[in-house]
Amino acid sequence: MTTLTNPFEIAREALRLLAARRIPPTPDNYQTLYQEIAGTKPAAEVFPEKQLRSLAAALPKATPEQLRLARQLDEAVKAANWDDYKSHLAEFVAALAETQKLAWSELISDLLRQWDAKHFGLTVARKRESLEHVLTSSGANPETLFNRLQNLLRSWGQGREQEAGSGSEVAPPRPPEAGTASAAGEDLLPEFRQLFAFTLETAIASQLIESPQLSSDAKTLANDIRTASSVAQMREFLTRLKRFAFKLELLAEDQAELRHSLLNLLRLLVENITELVLDDRWIHGQVDVVRGIIDKPLSQRALDDAERRLKEVLYKQSLLKASLFEAREAIKHMLAGFVDHLADFAEATSDYHDKIEACVEKISAANDISELGTVLGEVIKETRTIQINAQRSRDELRLTQQKVRESETRIRELEGELEATSDLVRHDQLTGVLNRRGLEEIFTKEIGRSIRHDTLLCVGLLDIDNFKKLNDSLGHDVGDQALIHLATVCRETLRPQDTVARYGGEEFIILLPETALDDATVVLTRLQRELTRKFFLNGNDKVLITFSAGVTQMQAEDTQATVIKRADDAMYEAKGAGKNRVVTA
Repeated sequence: MTTLTNPFEIAREALRLLAARRIPPTPDNYQTLYQEIAGTKPAAEVFPEKQLRSLAAALPKATPEQLRLARQLDEAVKAANWDDYKSHLAEFVAALAETQKLAWSELISDLLRQWDAKHFGLTVARKRESLEHVLTSSGANPETLFNRLQNLLRSWGQGREQEAGSGSEVAPPRPPEAGTASAAGEDLLPEFRQLFAFTLETAIASQLIESPQLSSDAKTLANDIRTASSVAQMREFLTRLKRFAFKLELLAEDQAELRHSLLNLLRLLVENITELVLDDRWIHGQVDVVRGIIDKPLSQRALDDAERRLKEVLYKQSLLKASLFEAREAIKHMLAGFVDHLADFAEATSDYHDKIEACVEKISAANDISELGTVLGEVIKETRTIQINAQRSRDELRLTQQKVRESETRIRELEGELEATSDLVRHDQLTGVLNRRGLEEIFTKEIGRSIRHDTLLCVGLLDIDNFKKLNDSLGHDVGDQALIHLATVCRETLRPQDTVARYGGEEFIILLPETALDDATVVLTRLQRELTRKFFLNGNDKVLITFSAGVTQMQAEDTQATVIKRADDAMYEAKGAGKNRVVTA
């Protein structure tokens, strides 16, 4: 058979074979025949990212093992690695099968035997307390429960004096003899006790400020471990330490429940505020900020950012309230003056009406023209008086009206400023990420945090490739949408503690706290890959957006200006090397 090379001929022959072989005309059958005629190999299957993400999202996440599986599957989907996805899932299922094969019968028999046995320093009440604690804290995970029960029985067995029904005694562990290999370990025992005591006093007691009793217990345990010198004292210390650990675990559960309840209360409060201020658009931005915080894992950076934004709005709100109060008072004075003028005008009109009636009677009774002249003078005088009163009232009302208009204009200006302040005080108007003012503040905080905790801080500066050409060919509106798309991909890809800021034009700054320089390079490279995967759409057309980036690590002698300058130089080096790459400074 002659091999066809023209795509049109191959397509026509594939359709002919579909009809001749009576094969259903499905896309897969057509593709198979097309490749058979063309003599090409089947194309690699498309990675089913959407379906695998949906599967991973539907899996439960109630235990540490399930959470670890979810994280592994998510990483495999991001890397489009089907082998990793399959292996992680297979390992998890195999672990479940092993869990079902746990020797529960042997464990329960050992538990019953240990329960009846006599143990040094352990009463039945203490055994019941420790067993109930293990069952309560680990009942949801069979494997964890099995391991903890084994550890519990092992701890009981170490203090056993006599096994019930056997009459045999188990000697307590003897101290190491001089000259043995374990004698070297005794030299480290005092240092170990001091380290343990230091941990109890600093790392634990300092974290229990709101629980004075537990803090006092931690300090007492620290003092006891320093002075413990015999096996009996060590056993007593271990027993008390276990009780202390149980109390700490209960406290942690109480605090987690308290935090959950407070967040629910805050969520209800936010929803109530949203319902009450439907017409105040400027408050909705702040409600969205708070809602975004309580719906995500709490972080100090997010709280600091929200606090700064809310303080600005509260200040603007106080100005708005003052102007609203002034406008309200002006309107009240206008209405009061208007009512007074109406009363005065009504009274003056009434007098004027009475006097005009008197003049009419005089005119009717007049006998000659000289009497009419006097009456006409009175009419002119009263008319002028009523005219002056009306003109004065009109001028006063116009002045009050002008004040009200000025107050209304000021209120509208403040409302516009407040609405803009809600989102734009420290955030870029177009993309929603931090602007340069917000970057300066968060940069200062991150530098301080890095110095206090002795951690690394890396800075990346990225610039969209060929952005001017994009603007010229597709228009500035499309260019703006491209900037928004880049900012969105950055927020979706980076960690919650990372910071994205628009530095100017098509340049963005990324702060990566607690990140080494090599890891920061990997992060920006992954961001490039995500940007090519998540296409920017201009209508129905896909537009490929790439960027060049420079990344550097903050040094002790650096300032914000010097580290950004170094990242900027690296970014221009990436531009010169062909664009769409990351250069490390």
